Amino acid sequence: MHVIDRFLKYVSYDTQSDENSSTVPTTEKQKVLGSALAAELAQMGLQNAHMTEQGYVYAWLPATPGCEGIPCMGLIAHMDTSPDAPGGGVQARIVRYEGGDIVLNQEKGIVMRASEFESLEKYVGKDLIVTDGTTLLGADDKAGVAEIVSAMEYLTAHPEIPHGRIAVGFTPDEEVGAGADCFDIEGFGAAVAYTVDGGELGELEYENFNAAGAKVVVHGVNIHPGSAKNKMKNALLIGHEFVSLLPPAEIPAHTEGYEGFYHLSNMAGDETWTELSYIIRDHDRARFEDRKRTMERTAAYLNDKYGAGTVELELKDQYYNMREKIEPHMYLVLKARAAMEACGVTPLEVPIRGGTDGARLSYEGLPCPNLCTGGVNFHGVHEYIPTFALEKMVEVLVRLVTAEG
Repeated sequence: MHVIDRFLKYVSYDTQSDENSSTVPTTEKQKVLGSALAAELAQMGLQNAHMTEQGYVYAWLPATPGCEGIPCMGLIAHMDTSPDAPGGGVQARIVRYEGGDIVLNQEKGIVMRASEFESLEKYVGKDLIVTDGTTLLGADDKAGVAEIVSAMEYLTAHPEIPHGRIAVGFTPDEEVGAGADCFDIEGFGAAVAYTVDGGELGELEYENFNAAGAKVVVHGVNIHPGSAKNKMKNALLIGHEFVSLLPPAEIPAHTEGYEGFYHLSNMAGDETWTELSYIIRDHDRARFEDRKRTMERTAAYLNDKYGAGTVELELKDQYYNMREKIEPHMYLVLKARAAMEACGVTPLEVPIRGGTDGARLSYEGLPCPNLCTGGVNFHGVHEYIPTFALEKMVEVLVRLVTAEG
């Protein structure tokens, strides 16, 4: 099956994960795709292809004769899609982009405007896979899944290409920060690996944000507004004050590159109880720790002002910058760079303004840089992927895992 057809097939599965679920995986529907992938890998000849009870898919392609001594290399992608936009009923279609705006949905008036999405100008004359504007596409990370499976299919069809043992792993729940929670590194069997979970063609990443989540709960006192003077403590207003005390320019809308941020992702409540959810990000570990201390100082200040226990703060580290774990294995970056260049792709080494399963896995003993998928505008209804990027990444992966690569 061609990688484009494979990708279109995979995005038809609803695999959205759920950050409010405590099950593993967080949604059972992820296992529907997982089961199909395990069967597909087995059918094409990979060994021990199976899905675990937790929804992880593993398989491996044996080394070709004479390459048994080459350390096993892993390729990893995630099956789930982001909760940030609808993920079911994806209506994907291929359009030839000739410039200007793309009408995604005529009936609903949903348009991807060239003035807002500057990346489009690079793809004039190319075929793009887009949505109907009501869901995300799912290139994050079903493009990575499709590219890995297609690379394995190519290698099984071309046994003359020398390669060591290749381990394949597909994870659930990456989008809610739990993709590496139950990953069986020992059973996976790889000495090193790559996640295929990045953005536009050429991106090669080995450093990412340090990340924490924060939950701020404000306890107020609600009094009838007609007699509330000097008595009411409005939890909504105290929550608003918490937001105002953080640096206003240090939010995602005003930062780029290596600049960190505080991101308010959800706020709900009333006069009595209000909850704010934050994510905290910074590439530099010292600045990351200082951001968490800023949150703590802000909560302490408001408790001094409004009374002990008014503001509760819960901080939880999520993952760390993988760079310090990759630097002793920089040959992985050099190898990926060489594979891209051999396939006519210009490498672009950029810091990830987010995270991948590879960040967690690197800290758990599996060095794991991140490769591009070719997708653009992840986590939203304007997501798209050029068809040539899917094809080119299959070439890159085949080159990367071969003994001569």
